[in-house]
Amino acid sequence: VQLQASGGGLIQPGGSLRLSCAASGFAFISYWMVWVRQAPGRELEEISQLSPAGNYINYVDFVKGRFTISRDNAKNTLYLQMTSLRSEDTAVYYCGAKSTPSSRHDYFSQGTLVTVSS
Repeated sequence: VQLQASGGGLIQPGGSLRLSCAASGFAFISYWMVWVRQAPGRELEEISQLSPAGNYINYVDFVKGRFTISRDNAKNTLYLQMTSLRSEDTAVYYCGAKSTPSSRHDYFSQGTLVTVSS
């Protein structure tokens, strides 16, 4: 089983970035997929959830309207399109897979660092 997050980097405030999460070794199409981040000095926080079929989406308030989660079940890949990035979005981003929106993560990726700075 593997979840591999990628796409992080250094981006200026106001910029955009797309993260990807490639899944293998499990039934990707059966899982809720989530993006989680950990900002410096803060705990892990789940910022977005996407249902297996892609028809139910949840976002935390501070990313609504700026971030878009999506998935390609044919490619076993999850995405996070981030726009209007702010310095406070600087964090290590992870993707995870879970059976239900409220369950613990069954699988979790390594992180990809996003740094928003001028």
